[in-house]
Amino acid sequence: MQLDAATQAFLDMLRSGGGKPLRELPIPEVRAAMRGLSQQACGPLPDVHRIVNRTIPAGTHEIGVRIYFPRSANGHALPIVLHYHGGGFVGGDLDSHDMPARYYSRHADAMVIAVDYRLAPEHRFPAAVDDSYAALLWAHKNAQDLGADPARIAVVGDSAGGNLSAVVSQMAKNRRGPRIAFQALVYPTTDFGDRPEYASREMFGGGDYFLSRADMDWFKAMYLTSEADAADPRASPAAARDLSDLPSALVVTAGFDPLHDEGKAYADRLAEADVPVEYRCFETTVHAFTSFGGAIPTGLEGLAFIAERLRKALHAGV
Repeated sequence: MQLDAATQAFLDMLRSGGGKPLRELPIPEVRAAMRGLSQQACGPLPDVHRIVNRTIPAGTHEIGVRIYFPRSANGHALPIVLHYHGGGFVGGDLDSHDMPARYYSRHADAMVIAVDYRLAPEHRFPAAVDDSYAALLWAHKNAQDLGADPARIAVVGDSAGGNLSAVVSQMAKNRRGPRIAFQALVYPTTDFGDRPEYASREMFGGGDYFLSRADMDWFKAMYLTSEADAADPRASPAAARDLSDLPSALVVTAGFDPLHDEGKAYADRLAEADVPVEYRCFETTVHAFTSFGGAIPTGLEGLAFIAERLRKALHAGV
């Protein structure tokens, strides 16, 4: 298997720019670079019926959310998709991931609530986790006022957002919180532990395939406060001993991604715990490909696949 031509051209374009690795930039420049690349390469923005920006309570503070309405509900409650953006827990925001949020809203026919959780290193673990779970509680409590169905809630996220989607799903089960109907984990970070069985970390982590092992180590150092945090299931969902009774899941990986093996291993463990799970690897592309659908057509294919699975899970029997 080899990279598809569009992915290779995208990587060549990035290399030709001669920019410094993200880990060598000041934090504000890291965030600006992530946002700029995503907005440049995401492709056309799908139209949605309405978008509302607001703040919601999250413990002792407030966080921002962006709510996407695919259509007028006309008295028929919409399902909810909570969307957690990627960016290594350091970058990413509502603007960098506006395109996938729009896409899921329109093509899954769901109210998407994109969550602007706090970022590291200003707010280290478990700040992002606490905000993400608070958003779930808020969405469930306020669903009817929003015109949504509190019994049909899904979570979706890519990379760091995939981690948060998996963690929130575990927390909702363990805390007997709102029932989550479906979790879509897109090339998720599932394990901050240093495990030799994840061969993809070394195989694709040298810096030639967008995400490097050095980047991963830097994101980890920015997010966690100590090595002990890596064993906490709220940081590493793969560290949880019991994965039974979790929501039905979709796990998506990329073939040339250092995170490939841990994503596949998490899907396998869900299946072993009798959780209904579908696994799909997009073999010819790299990490973050769904953010770059304007440059990598496989990214749009991935978004369409994820949105279809969300729609199927949330509209079954309705």
